[in-house]
Order: sequence, then C-alpha cells, then structure tokens
Amino acid sequence: MEAVRRRYTQPVVRALDASSGSEIGRFDLGGFAALSLSDTGKTVFAVQGDKDTVQVISTGIALSDHGEHRDIAVSDPKLLPGVINGRKPGHVVTHGDDVAIFYDRGGKTDLFQESALLDGKNAAESIDTTAPHHGVAVPMGRNILVSVPNMTVEVKPDELPPRLGLRVVDRAGKQIGDVAPCTGLHGEATSARLVAFGCEEGVLVARPGGIDGPKLEMIAYGDDLPEGKVSTLLGGRSMQFFLGNYGEDKVVLIDPDSATPYRLVELTTRRVDFILDPAHARNAYILTEDGKLHLLDTVSGEITRSAAVTEPYSKDGHWRDPRPRLAVAGDHIAITDPRHSLVRMIDSGTFAETATIPVEGQPFAIVAVGGSGATH
Repeated sequence: MEAVRRRYTQPVVRALDASSGSEIGRFDLGGFAALSLSDTGKTVFAVQGDKDTVQVISTGIALSDHGEHRDIAVSDPKLLPGVINGRKPGHVVTHGDDVAIFYDRGGKTDLFQESALLDGKNAAESIDTTAPHHGVAVPMGRNILVSVPNMTVEVKPDELPPRLGLRVVDRAGKQIGDVAPCTGLHGEATSARLVAFGCEEGVLVARPGGIDGPKLEMIAYGDDLPEGKVSTLLGGRSMQFFLGNYGEDKVVLIDPDSATPYRLVELTTRRVDFILDPAHARNAYILTEDGKLHLLDTVSGEITRSAAVTEPYSKDGHWRDPRPRLAVAGDHIAITDPRHSLVRMIDSGTFAETATIPVEGQPFAIVAVGGSGATH
C-alpha cells in the first residue's frame, strides 16, 4: 500500500510505503499542486493551476480482472515524462481510461487516454467550453458532461463568470439537447452509473440514456432541509449513493432513487475533510475542526464512533492554509498533521493511532492507492 502526498512548504510529492513509512519516491514539481487520483488508481495528477501545468505520476499499482480473482502488479512510482499545459487547469475527472482536464481560463477541456499517458503519449482532443469559467467536464460513455457559464452576468476583468447549468456534448463537442439549469454548479461525483453535480437548486443527476445521451434530472432540496447547498460530492462504489457537504457543519446522504432522497447529518463543529471507505461501503469518515474523527454509517445515517486524532485546526483563513486531510489506506485512515510534520495512521476499526510517519515540512494533500490480488 502506498500513500502519495505533497508537503505544503515546497512543491514536491513524496511516495510513502504506508506499512513501513519509508519514502519510495520523491517528485519535484513546478508549483503548488492539488492531487487527483485516477479512477483506476494507476495515475495521480498533480494539478498546478498557478503554473498552468499538470504533471502525471504513475503510482506503480495495476490491478487486472481475471474473472474469479484479480491480479496485482506493483512497481516503483515514477513521474511521467512531459508536462500538460493549459491556462489555469482546475478539475481533473477520470472515468475508466478517459481523462478530462478542464482549464478555467483556457475555454477548453482536453481529453486524454490514461493508457496513452502511461505510455508517454500526451496527445489530446479538445472540446470548447463556451467561455473561460471555473467549471468541470465529466466523461460518460460516448458523451461528455460540461458545465456552462452564465455570460449574461457582468464580472470584473480579472474574474470568471458563474455557472448556470450543464450540457451534454458528443466526443466532437456537438451539443445534445438543451442546457440543464444548475445554478452555481460545483462539485461532482460518480456512483455506479450515475453522475451527480451540486447546484443551488438541488443535486443534478445524469443517468445513462439511449441514443439521445444521458438523461439529466434535478433532485430539489425541498422544504425539509435548512438553507444551504451541496458543493462537494463523493460517490459510493459498492452501493449507489452520494455523500455531500451541506453548509460547513453538516453533511447530507443522497439516494437519487428514494422518495426521500436527502438525509441530513449534523456535526459537532465545522467539517475539515471527509472521505468514503472504498472497501467498507457503509463507512464514511469525517474530520471536524475540533480534531475529532467521526465514523458515519451511510446506511443508518448515524455517527457511530468519534475520537480525537489531532489538535484542533480552525477552518478560518485561506483555503490553502495547511490543515489535516484524509485518505483511506487499507484498514487504516491516513491523516496529515501539518502542525507536527506527521502522517498519522489510524485503525479504521478502533480509531486508535497505530503509527506515525514523520514528514519533512508540512504535509498537505494526500491520496492513497493500493490493493490486493493474486500474482502468477
């Protein structure tokens, strides 16, 4: 199992062995980076919006399906050659072998194949995104779901227009159907065959369709929810559901097929980070600014365990200020603790700290990748 993360004080990504804590790779970057793990776990994208670049790291983990079992191949992680350039890259979304990189100030989305990137081939197809805006593009079968900017709103020269909705385009960029309203679109996730987006009106869900492409359905918040909106989403893997934020001190479980699709969960203090456990479908982990880790049962909607794992970290200040972040690494939750230059390994069953990994500087973003399987 490997945890890949960057430290805040220098533009560097380190690859750590989660079991031993040893460093197995170091990759220098051009600037501050957000880390995005691919759908397959084969690559990590280091998105450097301030430097107009994206660099790609091969994790060295590859899983292949052999019917009744999976095979796993493990090699050293490495920084792939070449740099992907574009004006203010933002969201990177992967689906299978598809990779979509959205450029906030470039007015386009680049589409890559992960397998080609791993072979050192950075050729891309581009789709026009109407105008520069802070948006997102999501591959979905033969189509791409692309955010739409509101060009009727006057903005300052250095600002970007807000989002007003979502459109479906084919691989050539031709729009299919009408724009679906989704004011302030922000946050997306995939669960089973559904893709969801956070909006001011509710959560917009894209369902696989027929010849006319995906069907878009708005799931309105309704009168039962307090004022707020979803702007960050996570998608369940073994079960079809979504987990989203709802204001700073609440989260919401979303079942698009239920007569009552929203279940609100109130937290003790403001949320710092949250994550789903890919191996244990009922488990979601939420870290609040009082330093407590909470286990949310995604079936019952109840907080079933809480424990203090770090000192308090306030959410006040800049969003880039170093605060703890979560990653699930097998039976452990890896938590960055930048104030103490540590990655804390927490047993997901007991919430007991089992190890600490010293890290030079202040660890910031973190992702974990690995798996189990037979080898021949």
